[in-house]
Amino acid sequence: MTIAQAAPVAGEPALNVSIFLVIVAVTLFVVYRVSSRNATAADYYAAGGAFTGMQNGVALSGDYLSAASFLGIAGAIAVQGYDGFLYSIGFLVAWLIPLLLLAERFRNTGRFTMGDVVSFRMRQRPVRAAAANATLVISAFYMLAQMAGAGALVALLLNVHSSGGQALVIAVVGAIMIFYVLVGGMRGTTWVQIIKASLLLSCVLLISVFLLGKFGFSLSALFDKAAANSSLGGALLDPGARYGRTDTTKLDFISLSLALVLGAGALPHVLMRFYTVPDAYQARRSVVSATWAMVLFYLATLIIGYGAAAIVGTPAILAAPGAENSAAPLLAFAIGGTILLAVVAAVAFTTILAVIAGLTLTASASFAHDVYANVLKHGHPRPGAEVRVARLTALVIGCLAIVGGILAIDQNVAFLVALAFAIAASANLPTILYTLFWRRFNTTGTLFSIYGGLGSCLLLIIFSPVFSGSPTSIIKNVDFHLFPLSNPGIVSIPLSFLLGIAGTYLGKDDPDPQRTDELEVRSITGIGTT
Repeated sequence: MTIAQAAPVAGEPALNVSIFLVIVAVTLFVVYRVSSRNATAADYYAAGGAFTGMQNGVALSGDYLSAASFLGIAGAIAVQGYDGFLYSIGFLVAWLIPLLLLAERFRNTGRFTMGDVVSFRMRQRPVRAAAANATLVISAFYMLAQMAGAGALVALLLNVHSSGGQALVIAVVGAIMIFYVLVGGMRGTTWVQIIKASLLLSCVLLISVFLLGKFGFSLSALFDKAAANSSLGGALLDPGARYGRTDTTKLDFISLSLALVLGAGALPHVLMRFYTVPDAYQARRSVVSATWAMVLFYLATLIIGYGAAAIVGTPAILAAPGAENSAAPLLAFAIGGTILLAVVAAVAFTTILAVIAGLTLTASASFAHDVYANVLKHGHPRPGAEVRVARLTALVIGCLAIVGGILAIDQNVAFLVALAFAIAASANLPTILYTLFWRRFNTTGTLFSIYGGLGSCLLLIIFSPVFSGSPTSIIKNVDFHLFPLSNPGIVSIPLSFLLGIAGTYLGKDDPDPQRTDELEVRSITGIGTT
């Protein structure tokens, strides 16, 4: 019997669930203990700015490192080798933009959401509505992938293959997530992210050290064994296993790279984390701490990926339920038996739970703060009403996420995370950069950039092979694709920058010069920051 056949049988679902429930119990206790300090909007949305840069950096890495990072990248490296590791490079290099351009200025300018920054010197109502729309769409793409990933993990790690069983687990995960957000707010969610990130980093680092020990702490020996056990042979260590075979795949890789590198700094749930620290210096420290945490994580996934190829073998990985996503669990079973497999399963579930909680809080805050408080109530909501609306929105979004995750069972949703990055880079990043660095940028340019980037990206996705025309498309046996690339970033991102420029010169409105001066001084110095 091969490892791929043995793992689902030898793995103990009861043990997996028990360890997961222990972790959930600890996080629920922490969330309950900190919930009493969520009295104001600042407490609920930004934890009162009470976290240090180090703490927030760990939480930031927890927000960013999803189950796709843990299972997906390790599996991609095990099967595709060098080309799989390119995902890690893209995700990591992406943090240079928040570090060098965004973290300090964003913290100094806004209070709770992206809408605070992009509307600072513009007409408030249309710009905040546009920012909220972009936030909700990006969060929906990201959240659906995570919820559907929970169903896939059930089949892979708990040996539950019925749609009803997977739907039940998705509902339970969603219910716990809703509790985190409703009761804990940003403070509770941040502590959940810290616990989750610590568990994830500890897990991958311990597996990596153990793997290196098995090969005499020689990377060369590990790589040679991986190549010997791969169907690619020595090509596992060279570029080109997945990308570079045709001109289309080369363009797709460039498009994906643009989306990953430019999208990370524009993800709403990442941007919102800059408000949970007291000042811009701590915001910068957050990014530095998160970057180091992710350096360790992605180096560990390199070892885990090639270790899975070396010990399990790519044929066994591809034959297992979940294919590439099974690489890390199969490796855990091979080197640590049912105990380590249970730990990996519990950490994977906790990862999904924490990321969904962060997304739900971000989406609910954007609706309550930008749409309800500033668009509908013109910036003057009744005391306490904004937080009540945020909690109600979180409940609605959580329920919709559960339904969406159940409907997406057995669908090809792996692309959704990369597409969320593409949408963020198209709709958000040009607007944020122009707002912070271009004095002439105005309301018309903002609306052109946000809606143009968002609309073009969604349109290209619908008419791409992601929806139809390929064996992995969402809609089978139908072909209406017109755009050849799976990721639209190479078109939609430059288009959004250009539309921002065009809208600025075509628009008749000029930004408020006093607010423009205030934004410039405040973003650089922090004077006037709340």
